[in-house]
Amino acid sequence: MTATPRTYWLEHAWLGTHVEPGVALDVTDGRIAAVRTGVPTPPHGAEILRGLTLPGLANAHSHAFHRALRSTVQVGSGTFWTWREVMYATADRLTPDSYHALARAVYAEMALAGITAVGEFHYVHHAPGGTPYADPNAMGEALLAAAAEAGIRITLLDTAYLSSGFGRPPDRHQLRFSDGTADAWAERCSVLKERDHARIGAAIHSVRAVPADQLATVAGWAEERRAPLHVHLSEQTAENEACHEIHGCTPAQLLALHGVLGPRTTGVHNTHLTAEDVSLIGGSSTGTCMCPTTERDLADGIGPAVALQNEGSPLSLGSDSHAVVDLFEEARAMELDERLRTRTRGHWTAAALLRAATVDGHAALGWDDTGVIEAGARADLTTVALDSVRTAGPLPRLGAETAVFAATAADVRHTVVAGRHVVRDGAHTLVPDVPGALARAIQDLRA
Repeated sequence: MTATPRTYWLEHAWLGTHVEPGVALDVTDGRIAAVRTGVPTPPHGAEILRGLTLPGLANAHSHAFHRALRSTVQVGSGTFWTWREVMYATADRLTPDSYHALARAVYAEMALAGITAVGEFHYVHHAPGGTPYADPNAMGEALLAAAAEAGIRITLLDTAYLSSGFGRPPDRHQLRFSDGTADAWAERCSVLKERDHARIGAAIHSVRAVPADQLATVAGWAEERRAPLHVHLSEQTAENEACHEIHGCTPAQLLALHGVLGPRTTGVHNTHLTAEDVSLIGGSSTGTCMCPTTERDLADGIGPAVALQNEGSPLSLGSDSHAVVDLFEEARAMELDERLRTRTRGHWTAAALLRAATVDGHAALGWDDTGVIEAGARADLTTVALDSVRTAGPLPRLGAETAVFAATAADVRHTVVAGRHVVRDGAHTLVPDVPGALARAIQDLRA
């Protein structure tokens, strides 16, 4: 994204295990060329990042259009399934142009929150009724362009979504999601091309949305390309019950049977699991993406993240439905929800939660050289203020604890992607008036 050599001076830097004061980063061609510690004052000409600088944050699970639902779905009571009807009504109104405008604003909001990469779980492929656009990937291309214009990386997780439930065809809302068969899905998304800011991955919406005899087609497509593969897994008990009735096993067991689980696969939510499911997921090194703010917003439940990690499943975090866009809140919510469930404290250190929000999140999205502050890594950085009403007071050496357990997205002062300021002093450098852009995009979608 940039070829201009430059130096950044970090007042305080999180180096994976500790906070180091006075760190200079030399950046060339968008990568960190050198990390110099013990630099108490800024070198001449260096760009100064005051506060605590972390590796860029990775939002491993996003549905960009759900941002239009914020607050509107909080009226009245209901369940995941009633919420889903409101979500479908919003999806029905999307066009390539309106989706581009909305996603561009949403990704800019993410940049303001310190997010430098997003995994977009993308299934709104066709026009309402299921007719392909002249460009069958018009909606996906709109998302790729939106991320580029907002200045962040994207992994487009092109999603196979073929049925409304086990053995049932898509309903009228879902027709625009479906390619008919997994082979047709693979043919369409094979046309998508990666670029500097973008990776192309795959997703299985869920075991209820992809017939069992077609799961291997999606998994094989991802395996051939060594691409990330994500899947909504056991988010709802109703899915588990239906899967057991039809297939005589749990969703995780069904995925294992058809070769879906593995180290490039990430299960999203992984909420209602048996002990055998946890062993299958962890034993295969399948990742787990927790989305606590959405899981509690939709009353989904609290997944067994501690057990999954103990069994070998790397953890990542996502804002999913964007009830809020705040990876610090997602990180602390994972710990705090576990405290409520167990009535004990300290399941993860701040360092472990930051790892889920950074390096492991990037790895889940196929950006294996991102998420750390070290030579050779991509120069993606997030700087958190240490002098706001939320963060002032603690010693700087406790910066990790302050970031995870006190800071919010509002405390992000700078976001750097590939060595280029995307957010400077709390303002987006590429998208003017992000709140206005969000408001206009959502109002236009509702018109």
